[in-house]
Amino acid sequence: MEKIHTSIKYSLQRIRTNISLHEVSGSLGDLGTLLPIMISLAVAGQINLTSTLWFGGIWNILSGLGFHVPMCVQPMKAIAATVLSSDLTIEQNMSAGLGVSAIIFFLGATRTIHLVAAYTPVAVVRGIQLGAAASLMKKSSDLVKPLEWTITGDNWSDNYTWVLLSFIFVMICYRTRIPSALILFLIGLIFALIRMFGTERDTLGLPWPVAGGHYPDTIIRPTPEEFRTGFATAGVGQIPLTALNSVIALSALIDDLFPDHHADTATISMSVGAMNLIGCWFGSMPFCHGSGGLAGQYRFGARSEVSVILLGICKLILGIIFGSSLVGLFQVFPNSILGVMLFISGVELASAARAVNNGVHDPVKQKENWIIMLITMGVIIVFSNDGIGFLSGFVAAIILAMERLGLREWYAAFIQGVRDIPYKWKHHDAFQYRQQPEVKAPTESVDSERNPAELYPTLPKPATASTQ
Repeated sequence: MEKIHTSIKYSLQRIRTNISLHEVSGSLGDLGTLLPIMISLAVAGQINLTSTLWFGGIWNILSGLGFHVPMCVQPMKAIAATVLSSDLTIEQNMSAGLGVSAIIFFLGATRTIHLVAAYTPVAVVRGIQLGAAASLMKKSSDLVKPLEWTITGDNWSDNYTWVLLSFIFVMICYRTRIPSALILFLIGLIFALIRMFGTERDTLGLPWPVAGGHYPDTIIRPTPEEFRTGFATAGVGQIPLTALNSVIALSALIDDLFPDHHADTATISMSVGAMNLIGCWFGSMPFCHGSGGLAGQYRFGARSEVSVILLGICKLILGIIFGSSLVGLFQVFPNSILGVMLFISGVELASAARAVNNGVHDPVKQKENWIIMLITMGVIIVFSNDGIGFLSGFVAAIILAMERLGLREWYAAFIQGVRDIPYKWKHHDAFQYRQQPEVKAPTESVDSERNPAELYPTLPKPATASTQ
């Protein structure tokens, strides 16, 4: 009991010490990915918005208190992209989240998470990211296709002019600290409010937001067929992404930015698993932590857990007061603005692919990586299935490695890899998913599943609580 009291006292002291406008700004650092995906899934009925806001807020708060760093809580993007592009049901979406999380939790509990990282070709991971990005871009295209250039009284808030202006605005803010996603969201929200309560008040026929006590009241019970379809279609490709970028790279970045608050990969894995093994039964969007999300929040000013706690409180309040009653409002949210936000999220996710050959100097191996990445991406686009894309890329990697090394040398390398499994399991810290690309100015929207060293190789160390 005394330990709990001491822990609570310490957390409250850290919150009082670190609360500032910089932390408020940092809490907005990764909304560019969350907002468009959450809105798109909610409007399509593929998540329960009340549960998503409730559990998203709770996980934000608990993650901040547990890790004492601005640990972001973001969508599993490979799942979200496939669910959106393949029109999967909420049961299939939750099945993908449950399946991935059960595996990630098991890998963390048994401390075998690094084996997935060590034996999954990086080119396959980049291909999955590229395929997911293409799916998001395709979804954004589907949103804006029905729009028109001609502005009338009916489409004043949703036309190609707003697509163009939104895109230009994002490009102007792209290398600045201006939270363009939040600004676009507020503009779109104002337009939706005007339409719902003003110009089209009597013609929309959509439910209005209702202030009251909303709580997660949906229980998802996927059938075996729904689980198989959801996990095979959207879940399989998410596993290496989560293991590599949302667990291992995140642990490494925390050590870099917050050396006094080490987060073990096993703990992070079990945290990701627990979030969805609880929330997905209520229709909450599948969540994960993320290295890029942490880097984005750090870049906008987050230096402690205060930023994510504030964000979590806002999500929780919004979920309690309005909950799923906001879906009707989101249905009149301008597709012109939502499409641009979703497109930029896809661009950010796709840009990670440029790191596929970091540290590789053999031109034959470089070409091989590009082929594997493009095969993985192409299969995902053709079949709208991350699992098939992952398996295709993995098989292509094996065949091309055989051709490059020769059968005898490849076999020797394979046997050595099998022999190394016990060592890599025991010495799990021997594997570090780090890359050193060229330094590039950071962008406003940061993908939660990208290796932050690709974008932020020179981030300054945070100030300690005593010096802030």
